[in-house]
Amino acid sequence: MHTLYGIKNCDTVKKARNWLDQNSISYRFHDYRTDGLSPELLQHFAEHIDWNKLLNRSSTSWRELSAEQQSDLTLEKALQLMLSTPTLIKRPILDFGDQLILGFNAKIGGYASILPEKTDINPIESL
Repeated sequence: MHTLYGIKNCDTVKKARNWLDQNSISYRFHDYRTDGLSPELLQHFAEHIDWNKLLNRSSTSWRELSAEQQSDLTLEKALQLMLSTPTLIKRPILDFGDQLILGFNAKIGGYASILPEKTDINPIESL
């Protein structure tokens, strides 16, 4: 079973969940706010997705950070920021085993090109 990570009130997460539901693809939803975010889970994300893409620099949470927090970013600093403020993580993340999909774009058919008929999954890092 797939796991979709995000925050339940995020519009993009809602669209991804609706798409999965409409296409009868079973998944478990993991909300960072209610289910938490462990350092191990965040490390798993960083092992499969470039941290520069994982960090959502266009979020309100990013704009609320100080200039000092935003500057001189390294992997370690970015992971600490995301761990302390999970809304800095781009959403959603769909985990289907050894592959992660970052983001969702309904305009290009959602996950259709990535999860055709729930088999022959093609690796795509980010939409």
